[in-house]
Amino acid sequence: MAAALTAHQLIDKHRPTLDQALETIRTRAYWSPHPEHPKAYGENGSLSAAEGKAAFDALLGSRMDLGQPGTDDWAGGEVSPYGPALGITYPHADIEVLLPAMRAGMRAWRDAGAEMRAVTCLEILARISARTHEFAHAVMHTSGQAFMMAFQAGGPHAQDRGLEAVAYAYVEQARTPDTAEWTKPQGKRDPLALNKQFTAVPRGIALVIGCNTFPTWNGYPGLFASLATGNPVLVKPHPRAVLPLALTVQVAREVLAEAGFDPNLVALAAERPGEGIAKALAVRPEIKIIDYTGSTAFGEWLEANARQAQVYTEKAGVNTIVVESTDNYQGMLANLAFSLSLYSGQMCTTPQNLLIPRDGIATDAGHKTFDEVVADLAAAVSGLLGDDARANALLGALVNPDVKARLDAASGLGEVTLPSREISNPEFPDAVVRTPLIVKLDGAKPDAEAAYLSECFGPVSFAVAVDSAADAVELLRRTVRDKGAMTVGAYTTSDEVAEAIEEACLEECAQLSLNLTGGVYVNQTAAFSDFHGSGGNPAANSALCDGAFVANRFRVVEVRREA
Repeated sequence: MAAALTAHQLIDKHRPTLDQALETIRTRAYWSPHPEHPKAYGENGSLSAAEGKAAFDALLGSRMDLGQPGTDDWAGGEVSPYGPALGITYPHADIEVLLPAMRAGMRAWRDAGAEMRAVTCLEILARISARTHEFAHAVMHTSGQAFMMAFQAGGPHAQDRGLEAVAYAYVEQARTPDTAEWTKPQGKRDPLALNKQFTAVPRGIALVIGCNTFPTWNGYPGLFASLATGNPVLVKPHPRAVLPLALTVQVAREVLAEAGFDPNLVALAAERPGEGIAKALAVRPEIKIIDYTGSTAFGEWLEANARQAQVYTEKAGVNTIVVESTDNYQGMLANLAFSLSLYSGQMCTTPQNLLIPRDGIATDAGHKTFDEVVADLAAAVSGLLGDDARANALLGALVNPDVKARLDAASGLGEVTLPSREISNPEFPDAVVRTPLIVKLDGAKPDAEAAYLSECFGPVSFAVAVDSAADAVELLRRTVRDKGAMTVGAYTTSDEVAEAIEEACLEECAQLSLNLTGGVYVNQTAAFSDFHGSGGNPAANSALCDGAFVANRFRVVEVRREA
C-alpha cells in the first residue's frame, strides 16, 4: 500500500514549526503553536467542544482495538475520580509476541533520518492537538483534574512538552553531519583520504511508565524523545489512567502507518488489575530506555535494577517556600493560596513546606508575626475557595483514596490553622473534593521533622517556624539535598537573603522562583523556556527538557571507507 503521507508533504507542513521550536529553545522566549483557549478549536479539522465531548462519550463502554500483534486478552477497569466507571477495555499483550514485532520496524525508522522522524512526530502531535477537547475529557476522568486544567495541562501544555522533546532530539542528532570527507596531509606522499558516514543508532525499545495525575504532560516528553531518536516506544499506562495514553498510541500508530512506517513502533501495554507488569517489563533485555514518573520507592528500584536500560525518573520531592519578607503582602498571599489550591495540591511542583521566621516578617503592610502570616494565608485560601463552583474549578477531585487518607492523617501532625473542608460537586456527586489543609509545626522540635521532611502528596501544607532566615536557608538546603525538590520558592526584600537562597539552590541543583506575586505560580512551568526538575537532586534524575534528556537515547555509529 502506498504511503498516504510523503516525506515531502510532512516536511513542507511541519518544518516551519520545527524551526520555530529550535529557535525558541535557544532564546527561551514564550511561544506555543497549541492554543490554550477551548474556543480556538472547532475549525480546520479540529474538534469543537461539543464534538470532543461526543467523541469521549462514544469511547465509554467500548473496546479499543489498536490492531497490535500478540493481543491475548482485554484489560480495563478505570473509574473516574468523579465517579463513573469508564468501562473501556484495551488490548492486553503477549509480550513475547509484541516486543519482536516492535523491533521489526526499527531499521526503516532509523534509516529515515532525524528530520523525517521529527516531522512525523509533529504530525502525531498535530492530530492529537486537533482532538484536544476529546483528550481533555479523557485526562479529566482519569486524573481528577478539573476540566479547564485537564484541557490546558493535558492538551496544549502536554503537546508543547512533546514538541520540545522532539526539538531537543533533533538538535542532538543534527550536531553530527551525515557524512564527512576526511583528508590528512602526508608531506610529499599522497594524503590519507577517507569518506565517513555517521548514523544515529537507536538504543532499542523504550518503555514509558505512565502516571495517574498527568498522563500526557509527564508521558509525552519521554515518548517523543525516544521516538524522535529512532526507538520504538512501548507505553505502559498507570492502570487508573489508561485512556489518554491509549488514544495517543492510537494516533501515533495511524500516522506511522500513513507515513509508510511500521505502526508497531508505538504500542500499548495495558495490564489486568493487580498484574503489575512494569517490574517485569523494566528488566527485559529488549528494553533499553525507561521513562518513569511516580513514587520514589519504585523509581529507585528501577534505577537499581533495570541495569540494561537508560533510566529517566521523576520521583517525589519536598517542595519548599522560604517566606522572609515581602513588599507585596497581599500579592504574596494570593499567589501562595492559588499555588496550594490548584488541582488539590496533587502536582509534583506544589509547595509543601512554608519556612517562616518565628519572630515574623517585614511587609509593606507592617510587621507580621508568624501566626499572623499563617492565619492570613489560611484566610486567602478560604477566600479563594469560598465559592463552591470556583473551588470545584480549581481543585478538581482527589485522584485516589490514598490522597484522602494522607489528608485525613495530616490533621493530627500539628496545630491546624486551616482545616480541610468537603465540597460537593453538583455535576459529579461521587467526586471526592477537599480544600487544602494548613498545619503549623515548630522546626526546632525533632519530632516535627518526620512530618515536614516527608512528602505528603495532596492538599497538605506545613507552616514551619524557624529561628531565622539563615536557619530557613539551611533547612531548605538540607531538604533539597536529602529529600529532593522539583521547585523552590522564596519571598524576600533582602538582597543578602536572596543571594543565600539562590546559592543554596545552585549548589543543591533546584529550580527557584523568587517573589512571585502575579499570575505566574511556582508550580507551573512553561515548555521551551522553563526546565521541569533539574536532574541534580533526589526528586528526579533528569530535566524536562534539556540535551541530557535526549542525547543518550541514541549513539552515533561511524562507517569509514577509503576515498
